[in-house]
Amino acid sequence: MKFNSWYLSSFIVSFIVAIPILTVFVSFFQETTNYYDILKNTFLIEYIYNSLILLVGVLILTLILGVGCAYVVSFYDFPGVKFFKWALILSFAVPAYIYAYSLTAFFENFGTLYSILKSLFGPGEYNQSIPKFDGMLGAILSVSFSLFGYVYVLTRASFHYQSQNLIELGQNLGFSKYKSFFKIILPSARPAIVAGLALVAMETLSDFGAVSFFGIATLTTGIYDSWISFDDLAFANQLSFFLLLFILGLFFIENISRKRAQYHSPIKGGIKEKKKIKLNFSKGTLTFGFCFLVFFYKFSISCFTNVILDNNFSKKFI
Repeated sequence: MKFNSWYLSSFIVSFIVAIPILTVFVSFFQETTNYYDILKNTFLIEYIYNSLILLVGVLILTLILGVGCAYVVSFYDFPGVKFFKWALILSFAVPAYIYAYSLTAFFENFGTLYSILKSLFGPGEYNQSIPKFDGMLGAILSVSFSLFGYVYVLTRASFHYQSQNLIELGQNLGFSKYKSFFKIILPSARPAIVAGLALVAMETLSDFGAVSFFGIATLTTGIYDSWISFDDLAFANQLSFFLLLFILGLFFIENISRKRAQYHSPIKGGIKEKKKIKLNFSKGTLTFGFCFLVFFYKFSISCFTNVILDNNFSKKFI
């Protein structure tokens, strides 16, 4: 057998990548402190419950935002589509904990939104009409707007390579736009959507900054406390391993539910390129408003908040 440098280099890279997972697995053979007994009798159920609520909420919201934005910029032509096609990727630019801080500062009493309304319409009782986002709702919004880019990027790439032949076939069968979306377009993009949601799930379960800012205790809180407060790295690794198993379980369930379904076309030629649908003024305005709100609530809130906070900070020391 001839020596193959590609096999050796692939094995070395794979081994390096697998070291953290192996380290977590080896932790089951190490001694731990009594923090497990303390956690089991106190906050373990609360940690699991909060983690599940956060995960479900984030997955639902990122699914709606990511798939919705990817669909409209891939299949429709409306004002600003070329801008939003790339601007929506900026969700990666602001981490979840930074967005959590900006979201709270923007909507809090006498916060950024209050300053904007006051400068536009003069003094008034605006705090009663300004919504407040805190607790679990604030955490879900912060993590979702920070991570929906995973679903958006992968789904948009899948939509881009979908054949116009399938869409026209559905139209010949009498499918409406809504039925074509749920019967043809969405199922064809299923692997990309699932991959994006899997990345979102891993990031959500491992997030600590945003949930701690809103005072929500999750399994990540248990990992942090066991490592920092109780100096029990072995039990922290064990909790991390259970989170990893949970993500692998989601992959396994999705793979079983897919069975032998095929989501790519083996045909190399004869695929017709998609043509975007030109929207009229009213529908184009609504679509533009949807993309603009997603972009504004994700990226512009942070910019407005930081600018106003910097100005207020500067005024105090001038």
